[in-house]
Amino acid sequence: MARRSKKPNTYAFIDSQNLNLGTQRMGWKLDWRKFRQYLAREYGVTQAYMFIGYMSENESLYEYMHELGYLVVLKPTVDVTAQHESDPKPESQNKSSHPNDKDSKESADTKDKPIIKGNVDAELVLYAMKELPNYQKAIIVSGDGDFFSLAEYLEEQSRLSAILAPNWQYSSLLKPFESKIVRLDQLRRQLAYHDHKKPSPR
Repeated sequence: MARRSKKPNTYAFIDSQNLNLGTQRMGWKLDWRKFRQYLAREYGVTQAYMFIGYMSENESLYEYMHELGYLVVLKPTVDVTAQHESDPKPESQNKSSHPNDKDSKESADTKDKPIIKGNVDAELVLYAMKELPNYQKAIIVSGDGDFFSLAEYLEEQSRLSAILAPNWQYSSLLKPFESKIVRLDQLRRQLAYHDHKKPSPR
């Protein structure tokens, strides 16, 4: 009887903010359960490291991610609201940050909300290198060009399985790895979260 070809032991390193914002910007929400199952099924991912900026009010979310099979790595966040307010941006830059021009509504909605930054790039790279002896292949889940050096190193070591970018707007720095890039917006049908509430009668 023919033996099934065994997938190499693969670890995924997930930049959760890039993934979250990148899918929501395209008008949909990722189903984290489906995504974890997809990683296991398609790539044989045994460990999925999820890098998230820590906020105390999100404790239940971190627990939920853990239950779904993610290894959650929390990074302290910094409130940069004051810095953001004292740093006026040129008008053209403000416009580009709202491509769908919900301009005035979005700025009104976000005006009073603190801007929280939790940069997880260094942690993701650190874990990918630290865990190197434990995996044969790695997946980077992000479209951020800051991971170019990591992708380059993994590729040199024949360890880079794929880069999963949330949409077509991934960094041009990742272009050399075009053959390894999988766009998650093209998998929206199978990975999107659906709210199963019954539609209200008309």
